[in-house]
Amino acid sequence: MQRLNSVSPETATGKAKTLLDGVKAKLGITPNIMKTMANSPAVLDAYLKFSGSLGAGALSAKNREQIALNVGEFNQCGYCLAAHSAIGKNLGLTAEEIQSSRSGSDADEKTNALMRFSRKIVEKRGFVSDQDLQEFRDAGFGDAEITEVVANVALNIFTNYFNHLAQTEVDFPEVEALAEEPVAACSTDGGSCCH
Repeated sequence: MQRLNSVSPETATGKAKTLLDGVKAKLGITPNIMKTMANSPAVLDAYLKFSGSLGAGALSAKNREQIALNVGEFNQCGYCLAAHSAIGKNLGLTAEEIQSSRSGSDADEKTNALMRFSRKIVEKRGFVSDQDLQEFRDAGFGDAEITEVVANVALNIFTNYFNHLAQTEVDFPEVEALAEEPVAACSTDGGSCCH
């Protein structure tokens, strides 16, 4: 059961209504995550601006969706996996590419480097090694892409954690769990993992 209220676009007022109407006009739908973020129009506005700004960056829309799937799988966010699988499919990602992105890999060498690097950022909480960074550069990525990978990872960690807390009702086709769950190293004291 969802733990935060979702704001109905029909009864919303002020800034929340303006933002939700803009989402509906752009996407044709108003996803539950955005209705729930609308409890704080400042949060929904920040999310839309951050996401929109990254859309004008060096990384392709497909690559941004692949990062979202990679991070969402690591953080076991059912809402984000469902949403980004649907969005990725609409952008031309195959079922195999969606699955491999969730696993943190890809058949294409350059995209595989992107998946490995974005996963390392999450796993190491940003403390990637010089070797990790050099391997990513050697795959053909520069400082602009490196900066954007960090930003996309951060954006997706935000939405993952938001959905975990809110228990946002999934309004996209749900996805099956991968055969093997990722190992999430989030406890440094030997205690149980938070996932």
